[in-house]
Amino acid sequence: MNLMAILLPVAQAAPAAPGMGTFLLPIALIAVMYFLMIRPQMKRQKEHKAMLDKISKGDEVLTSGGIAGVVTDIGDNFVTVEVADNVRIRVQKGSIGNVLPKGTLKSAA
Repeated sequence: MNLMAILLPVAQAAPAAPGMGTFLLPIALIAVMYFLMIRPQMKRQKEHKAMLDKISKGDEVLTSGGIAGVVTDIGDNFVTVEVADNVRIRVQKGSIGNVLPKGTLKSAA
């Protein structure tokens, strides 16, 4: 047997040194995760904050708990919502889920 026949299989079986290909998969997974999960969530949060900033007196709102009413007073952190005649509740601004189109509550009654 010659020396080359002994060393050639050993050289072929040696693992490759870690290179750019080893780090490419985790970077690609992080990028996919960012575009599929993180970015859409940030966009929704931005839209929700813009909606909360636009709320004014007289707007019909729906809270995340399912309570519908008309905004009567707005503070920094809380909003007063009239849910029936002379029945007002205070809710946190963040709990308002949607601003309903005008006349929605009257048509539902």
